[in-house]
Amino acid sequence: MTISYNYSKIWKVSYPILLTLLVQNIVQVTGTAFLSRIGEVELGASALGGIYYVAIFMLAFGFSTGSQILIGRRNGEGNYHRIGEIMVNGVIFMLLISAVLCAFTVNFSGPILSRLFASENILQATLGYLDWRIFAIFFASINVMFRAFFVGTTHTKMLTAGALILALTNVLFDYLLIFGNWGFPQMGIAGAGLASIIAEAIASLFFIIYTFKRIDLEKYGFKKISFRGLKVIKNILNVSISLMIQQFLSLSTWFLFFVAIEHLGEKSLAISNIVRSTYMLMMVPVFALMATANTLVSNVIGAGRKDEVMPLAWRIAKMCAVICAFFSIFFFIFPELILLVYTSDISLINVSIPSLRVMLGVVPISGIAHVYFLSVSGTGNTRTALALEIATLAIYVFYIWLSIIHLQFPLEYCWTCEYVYAAFIFLFSFFYLKKGNWRNKKI
Repeated sequence: MTISYNYSKIWKVSYPILLTLLVQNIVQVTGTAFLSRIGEVELGASALGGIYYVAIFMLAFGFSTGSQILIGRRNGEGNYHRIGEIMVNGVIFMLLISAVLCAFTVNFSGPILSRLFASENILQATLGYLDWRIFAIFFASINVMFRAFFVGTTHTKMLTAGALILALTNVLFDYLLIFGNWGFPQMGIAGAGLASIIAEAIASLFFIIYTFKRIDLEKYGFKKISFRGLKVIKNILNVSISLMIQQFLSLSTWFLFFVAIEHLGEKSLAISNIVRSTYMLMMVPVFALMATANTLVSNVIGAGRKDEVMPLAWRIAKMCAVICAFFSIFFFIFPELILLVYTSDISLINVSIPSLRVMLGVVPISGIAHVYFLSVSGTGNTRTALALEIATLAIYVFYIWLSIIHLQFPLEYCWTCEYVYAAFIFLFSFFYLKKGNWRNKKI
């Protein structure tokens, strides 16, 4: 069987996404490095605040992922004129979601987090960060809808430019607002939250200008948009509601992991934030190839080539494993090279190395697992993907309780939770793609 997407074509779609995510993670690395210079409390609080924000944002991001699947399917079918209405109506709905999520965070985060955190210092620093960061959700929602459009239509090259603009702006204002340089107020961790608002807003402006100047608006139906809001939104929600719940649950359980770590002490939380930031950086190829798997699976199904799904997923998974293994082995041998980016504190580096090495081992495994899982979503069977995620997360949360709360493993062994998650999500996803009834799904 001739595969329409060989390694070269897969790479052509995925490398701009990879560069985009790499640039975005440089922002995270820089922010973590800046805050580590202030103190362990701010370093730990930025981890908790960041994951809490992302968990809430995943409700909006899940909607954009559903939109991306639909856009990919219409692109594969050749129904380009229907893509514009998905995009525009989706943006309007995303802004409404953002308003609800913002109001919830402002009014209820304090009471919720005060019941979860053991340290009052961590609590106040986290809330100070969230008070600013949550307002970035409006612009971030617009940006992920543009990402859905460009990934779904496989026009991914310009995403790198947008990411560079966002990253450079964020790093600049982190430097200005965290430390109070060049006459700006010294805001500490709150400055990191404000910097994210400014960066997301400027990125949104770039995407809007680029789309109007460089995209064929007529081809994609932007010039004749039918604002059939409820009908279009209902169609997107049929695909995305399960993704919204799934991704919220996934990040929420990871937040619970860090809440459990917080009970081990402020130093353990600071170490885990460094390891988390490194983990996210190592996972950049995974996230890029996950998005590629999602949209290419949707495209080949839309084009009527369903027999290509399993070979395509395997090709992408192999690429992901090889790339991740190279970086994991390198930093396993030379862990200080990556840790020195975050802190110059030799004692903090030394105690972070065991956890870092445990985490590095899971990255190639996690890469394979996530490619297959996003391939399940790419088939349009997002309810099945949600069921697989819930089953995996139930096992994952039980293991968090057992290893961290009940048995109180040393910190480095707490990171074996990620092995448990990767193993089960891979097994469930692989067997569903192999044996499941996804070929007759219409979206």
